Amino acid sequence: MSLKKKIILILSGLILLALLVLVLMPSPVPVSVAQVEQGHFEAWVEDEGRTRLRAPYTVSSPINGYLRRVELEPGDEVDAGDPLFELEALPAPALDPRAREQAREAVSAARSRLEATQAELETRETRHRQAQAEFERIQALRERELVSVEQLDRARTERDASRAAERGARHAVEVARFELEAARANLEIADGERARTEQPTLAVRAPISGTITRRHRCCEGPVMAGEEIMEIGDLADLEIRVDLLSMDAVRVRPGMRVEIDRWGGNTTLEGEVRRVEPGGFMRVSALGVDEQRVPVIVRLSSPREDWRPLGDGFRVEARFILWEGDDVIHIPTSALFRQADQWHVFVVHNGRAQLRAVETGRRSGLRTQITDGLDGGETLITHPGDRIEDGRRVQVD
Repeated sequence: MSLKKKIILILSGLILLALLVLVLMPSPVPVSVAQVEQGHFEAWVEDEGRTRLRAPYTVSSPINGYLRRVELEPGDEVDAGDPLFELEALPAPALDPRAREQAREAVSAARSRLEATQAELETRETRHRQAQAEFERIQALRERELVSVEQLDRARTERDASRAAERGARHAVEVARFELEAARANLEIADGERARTEQPTLAVRAPISGTITRRHRCCEGPVMAGEEIMEIGDLADLEIRVDLLSMDAVRVRPGMRVEIDRWGGNTTLEGEVRRVEPGGFMRVSALGVDEQRVPVIVRLSSPREDWRPLGDGFRVEARFILWEGDDVIHIPTSALFRQADQWHVFVVHNGRAQLRAVETGRRSGLRTQITDGLDGGETLITHPGDRIEDGRRVQVD
């Protein structure tokens, strides 16, 4: 065989061997990657909250009465001392047929008592005139010493007694007349109607200057003492209540910075923790899981003009800044995985996955601080699967 043919055979074999190697070589695994960032980093917890008035005033009815229509509406501004609503006396209760018949009989009885007392008054007046005349006659006889002193004293006593009896009869007539008027009023009242004449009213006034946030009653009608009519508060003194999980609440301290987002405005509002309440409560989540929650109260520190549209009971999302620092290396938490009781990541270097151990620090949402093992700008594989191993060729998706 000539040299030329040997060279051709050797080259053909090498080509076939190279093709076989390429066919048998594992193909690159498509992966998603992210850059190792170095800069500002915040450790935070976030949850949904609701705005509320720090010192709301619930205005209720001080007495049982009839509420006149409330003209003020939610959103109206009031000054301290302004009238909020008015109360008047309750209408008389309706009379059923039996009660109405009894009222008629009461009127007849009162009229008869009046006539009887008037007749008694006439009798007493007659006796008093007779006793007065008898006293004057005996007094004249005594001046001429024709009767004794005892007779004069008896006449004077009889006169005084008859005068007192006449005065008592006159008072009895007045009482009977009042009873007749009361019985007539009870009979003449229309069933369940308010009085047609003007009557005094009680005006309930605003305890503070503020805004009406809620109106529980608007239409007229009977109200009971203590029944809530409306709520008033100062919207400039608005605060936020966030119910955090207890494991997050123990990391929050008064004075911590809070960012308020997703409240409807275009800016992120600033606030600070005013109080972490000492008592928690249990709440069932949407998935049916029992969660232990702790109320955390946040004070708004941004200028009032920035959050003027906010009102009482509005939904917001609050981010509590537990820790923050500059020049911090941080990566997506999804790039981390445990191996041999240590955290590892896959770094993409020259088209291959390189296994590297790292030391982690604080976690914040979807990102984690790296204290050792990575440099800023390196490329990591996020969500590494079981096909990724050290030295495996990868293709960035």
